[in-house]
Amino acid sequence: MSSLNITHVHRNLHTRVTFLYLEFEDAFVILGIAAFTNVFGRFLHREIAGIPLNVFLQYIVPILAIPLLIAFKYGKPRRYLFDFLEWHTKPRIYCGMERDSQQKAIYLTEDEPQCR
Repeated sequence: MSSLNITHVHRNLHTRVTFLYLEFEDAFVILGIAAFTNVFGRFLHREIAGIPLNVFLQYIVPILAIPLLIAFKYGKPRRYLFDFLEWHTKPRIYCGMERDSQQKAIYLTEDEPQCR
């Protein structure tokens, strides 16, 4: 019988996986900005300081978005950008006692005391 070779693998699940100080998911935001500005820039036939606007929008704007995103996320927890976008796009419930517009069955009657 031969001995079993064991290799130590150090794993830390709390470590952020980053590239250019951005999380992996943030690369999709930068690529989305690049795709949007590429499509938008094709319709504009102007120049900024001698640079065609479509080239400026396609390359310069996503490159400038990287340090702005780094500054925006400085000191924030993981997935902050997606949680931030989710909070602004999803509807919120402000009061638990507010009437539901789609609810047809009555759960509380008028003579029952309300919770406080």
